[in-house]
Amino acid sequence: MNISQEKIDNLNAVVKININPEDYQPRVEKAIKEHAKKAKIPGFRPGMVPSSHIKRMYGKSILVDEINNMLSDTLNKYLEDEKLEVLGQPLPKRGDEREYNWDFADNFEFNYEVGLAPEFSIDFSSKDKLTQYVIKADEATLAERIKNIRRGYGKMTNPDVSADGDVLYGELVQLSPDGSVFEDGISNTSSVRLDQVKDEAVKASLIGLKKGDEVTLDIQKAFDNDAAKVAGLLKIDEETAADLKSDFRLTVKNVNRLEEGDLNQEFFDKLFGEGVVTTEEEFRAKITEEIETMMQQDAERKLQGDIYQYGLGKVTFELPDEFLKRWLQATNEKLTPEELAGGYNDFAQNLKWTLIENKIIKDNELEIKYEDVFQLAKARLGQQFTMYGQPIDEEQLSQYAVQYLQNKENANKIFEDVKALRVFDYIKSVVTLEPKEISYTDFTSEFGNKN
Repeated sequence: MNISQEKIDNLNAVVKININPEDYQPRVEKAIKEHAKKAKIPGFRPGMVPSSHIKRMYGKSILVDEINNMLSDTLNKYLEDEKLEVLGQPLPKRGDEREYNWDFADNFEFNYEVGLAPEFSIDFSSKDKLTQYVIKADEATLAERIKNIRRGYGKMTNPDVSADGDVLYGELVQLSPDGSVFEDGISNTSSVRLDQVKDEAVKASLIGLKKGDEVTLDIQKAFDNDAAKVAGLLKIDEETAADLKSDFRLTVKNVNRLEEGDLNQEFFDKLFGEGVVTTEEEFRAKITEEIETMMQQDAERKLQGDIYQYGLGKVTFELPDEFLKRWLQATNEKLTPEELAGGYNDFAQNLKWTLIENKIIKDNELEIKYEDVFQLAKARLGQQFTMYGQPIDEEQLSQYAVQYLQNKENANKIFEDVKALRVFDYIKSVVTLEPKEISYTDFTSEFGNKN
């Protein structure tokens, strides 16, 4: 067997593999004998089928399988021995299709195109400066959070007349263009939350209503053509909701109002435990701390995104684009040319960052241990249990984490996440981070809410 490499340029090469009969015949004969031992063929006792019979019946398919196995093993070993860092997977060379007799005497030649990872250097230091946002809870955010908490511990009342923030419980009936009830039209008894009504004019028409009142409602205008909200309100599918043009008559059956809980000791004790908070000032300080702790996650995501963009801009290198596009099409049969053209740039950017990550890990000997992977898996699972209100003790959580990581796909995903975090932590430790305070309102306005 002979294997060689022809370098096309710094990013592309062709690997040539020549296989002669003396290379594959011993493997094929062994495979035929193994097949004969297991074959169940009428007229022969199990394990007693002659190899010559197997060769006559299945020889070519066995030969094809063994040649393919040899190719895979040989190519992988060659790439490993030569320490070639390839991108994607080797592909059969275009225009190199050959016809063989498959008669156990052929000399085979196979040529594979490979995309090579570029060589580059990257170095982060204290000269690199990045903004680290410190998000502060402004008055508007604090007031909204306190309002929601007080409502969560408040009580439901039924005022005579509706006001902003109330919920109108009533019957919604579809109307014809002339204002009459649409025969066999859509109807549903539902709750209309005034705080979700987007149009101010529509909202104004829903304020001041009492039980038994009727009002015509432009439901699309009310919810800014949000098909999901309209569908939920009318109990119809989103496609129908998106195409709906009719007005609806709302007949109020009840006005519901969630009164906010009083800021007293009973309320503080329910929220924080007995005697932990005793004044409104302490309560506001606690809520501010809670908000800003949650906001740290937004600030961290922003910093990671900035590091990602900064790192990509810090180093310039090319990729074997044409090879990678061909590889993407070969491994994703349903990928259309339009989808490939539209998504390739994002794919290339992510691949470049992966190469940068690998370079940083290798150059700085960053170690990723199983314990790191295990702890992140455990934390992620713990968050899921908490989200669904299912308390779980540490021992059970550890058992679930072990089971979760036994799945190779799960383990690879968590490993990649740990690798990404390790690289971000390293970069943060060597660059200069310049703290900058910003209100939550300004942060979300400028960068968007990343939650």
